[in-house]
Formats: sequence, structure tokens, C-alpha cells
Amino acid sequence: MIRLSRRPAPGPLAHAGTGPPAGSVVPRRIRLISGVTVAALVLLFTVLATTSQSARTGLRIIGHGAGPQVVATAGLYFALSDMDGQIAQVLLLGKDHPERRQAALQLYDRRRGEAGRALFRASALAGDDPAQTRTTQAVLDGMGRYERLATRALQLDEQAGHQAGPPPERVLSIYRDATDLMREELLPQAYNLTLESGTNVRRVHDETRSSLAAGRAVVAVAGVLALGCLAGLQVFLARRFRRVIGPALVVATAIAAMYAFTGFGLPAREAETLLTAKRDGFDTVLSLARARAIGNGMRADQTRYLLDPQRADTYEHTYLDAAQSVLYVEAGNVREYHERMSAAAGPSGFPGFLGAALTERDGEGARAAFLAYVRFQGADATLRALPAQDRHGEAVAVRLASLGEEFDGYDARVLALSERHRAVFERAIAQGEDALADLLFLLPAAMISIAVLVVAGILPRLNEYR
Repeated sequence: MIRLSRRPAPGPLAHAGTGPPAGSVVPRRIRLISGVTVAALVLLFTVLATTSQSARTGLRIIGHGAGPQVVATAGLYFALSDMDGQIAQVLLLGKDHPERRQAALQLYDRRRGEAGRALFRASALAGDDPAQTRTTQAVLDGMGRYERLATRALQLDEQAGHQAGPPPERVLSIYRDATDLMREELLPQAYNLTLESGTNVRRVHDETRSSLAAGRAVVAVAGVLALGCLAGLQVFLARRFRRVIGPALVVATAIAAMYAFTGFGLPAREAETLLTAKRDGFDTVLSLARARAIGNGMRADQTRYLLDPQRADTYEHTYLDAAQSVLYVEAGNVREYHERMSAAAGPSGFPGFLGAALTERDGEGARAAFLAYVRFQGADATLRALPAQDRHGEAVAVRLASLGEEFDGYDARVLALSERHRAVFERAIAQGEDALADLLFLLPAAMISIAVLVVAGILPRLNEYR
């Protein structure tokens, strides 16, 4: 019978040969491997936290800072342009339509309040940005000058008591100063605020996506290193001590693997969320807001066209420029533009703010907005044919009735599309923030848990050498 030698008590293998005793070498190796493992885990969780915080900052700026600021400044442009449009309508109405005149004055006051609130919000969101602060102050000063001119024109117009149509020359002279101030100073300044805020959104979007891509690569490296170190530590302990793999280290490895895979996939998901929020939400909302504001200016140009015959050609050319910025077709004059629009087959393929926003994803909503715009242009063609036939009274009636109805229908469809894409924007921002909040909330607990498990896995082995 072969007699088995007695196995030594659990602990380190007997040291053979020369060199330091096993009792001093093995603990040092355990501590070294454990230290590298902990360093890799710290790197992994640090990168996860940094990448998540970068994404969170980007979402906060786009979703609650620069993004809303763009919407506020676009609303400012709309309110300012409608203020001038309502003054023009009041002057055109004269004494023949007292109820409509009063409604236009009330809408003017409401738009003035909206412009003030939008300006205040844009100023608050601008923070310490000196360029936007200067522009905001310039718009505020300009609004004061415009209101003084508009009030003077309204007073003289009421004293004149003229019938519907162009007012006396002294009224027109003051209104020309007011509308020139609005169109040449205030509206461009408001548009510049929108451009500056939009540039901030694009910059933050690009920087955040670049940060997420870099973070994903570092997470991959740190994750592989951390998991490799954990696996190597378990293999070393199993071989050296002839034990089965410790459950504490297995759980630590499982937790680290879960966060490594989550950290690797999260940047891609957050980048896609950012893209959705910007492309399908913010960009479309901004394009529709610009289209709506410019369309409102087009309606005011129609009123000015009837209000001031001396400048009718100028206002017609301004109208054409605005119309081509909304939906562009090659046309040398307004009549050609009307003809091209009436022959258009559908909403796809048109440059311009409205064209950029009318996508296949909106289906019937996009087509309905396009057809409403075509009908609005058809009504404009009817309007412009009447003054040439000395039918000014009928032209005013068309402006107040059918043309106003067609514009209101078009504006309502654009607003509905804008609200739909605003919901897409807000939903994408909320989803991205929720995912990051969950991860950032659990990261500290995961780090502490893994640290405790690693210590629980190696401490019994180190105690065997005491």
C-alpha cells in the first residue's frame, strides 16, 4: 500500500529553493495584484462618472439652458414682428372697423407683453455672456423707441378719423420711422440672439458627443483591465492556495462586468439621445419657429402693401424674400412665386425653414401644413390683383377676411407641428437625464460594494500568513 504524505495545513505552499521565504513573497504578490486591480477599478468608475457627468451637463445646457433660450428668442422675434403688424392693421382699418381696431390694439398689447417676457427670459438664460447681454439691452432700448413712435402714429391716426385704407401722410411718415426701426434694427437684433443661442446648442452638442465617444473608448480599456485584474487575482489565489474561487471576488467581478458593459453602452445611447433631441426636436422646433415668425412678418407686409402705396413695391419685394426663406422656389417676382407654389406637388424637397422642418416622419401633418401654405399664397395672389384695378376697399376686405383665415389656418398647423417636435425634444432630454441619474446614483454604492468584496476576498488569505 502506498502511504500518502500528510497535506500541510491550509495556507501557503512550502517554499522550495533559495530566495525570500514564501511567507513574505506571496503576500506582496497578493497586495500588488490587488493594488493594480483596485487602481483599474478606480479608473473604470472614474471614467464612468466623468463621462456620465459630461453627458448630464450637455443635456442640461441643451435641454434647460441654450435650447430654451433659442425658443425664447424665436418667440421674441415673433412677438416683435406681430407688434408692428398689428399697428399697421390698426392704421389700415381707420374708423370703419372699430371692433377689429380694438382687437388689434389688444393683440398689440399682448404681443408687447410677450416680447418683454421673452426678452427677460433670454436675458436670464444668457447669464454672463457679454455679447448676448449687449444685444438684449439694445433690443430693450429699441422697443422703447418703437413704442413712442407707434403711440404717436396711433394718436394722429385717431385724430384724422379716415376711412379704411391708407391714412394721411403725416401718419404714414411716423409709421415709416417705426416700421423701419423694427425691421432694420429690432428684428435683426432679435434674430442675432437666436443665432448666438443656436450656435451654443450646436457647440455643446458636438463637444458632448465627442466627449462621449472618447469616454466610451476609455471605459472599454479600463473595463478590460479591471476585469482582467480581477480574474487574474482569482486565478492566482486559487492556484496558490489550492482553493475554489472565492465567492466574494466572483460577485465583485460580476458587478464590475455589469458596470463595464453598462458604461460601454451608455455613451452610445446618450449620444443617440442627444442626436434625437437636437435633430428631431430642437432643430425642427427652431426651423418652425423661424418659419412662423417670418410668416407673421409676411402677413404684416401684406398689410403694409395696402397701407402705404408709395412703398408698395418695397413691401412686395420684402414679402418675396420672406416667402423664399420659408419655402424656396426660383422666382423673380411674387406672381411667379405664386405660380410655382400652386404647381408644387408636395412638401418634400424644398429649401427654406419650413421645407427643412417638413419631413416624412410628420406624414399628414407635414402635408397639411404645406397645403395650408399654398392656400395662403393663393389668397395673397387674390389680394395683390385688386389694388391694380383700383379696388382698394375690396383688397382691405380680403386682407381682413379670407386672407386672414388662410394665414390663421397655416399658422395653426405650423404651431401643431412645433408642439409635436417640442414634445420629442423634451422626451429625449428627460430619457437621457433619467438614465444618467440612475447610473450616477448607483455608482458610489457599486464602488463601495466592490471594495468591500475585494477586501473580503483577499483578507482571509493574507491572514494565513500572520
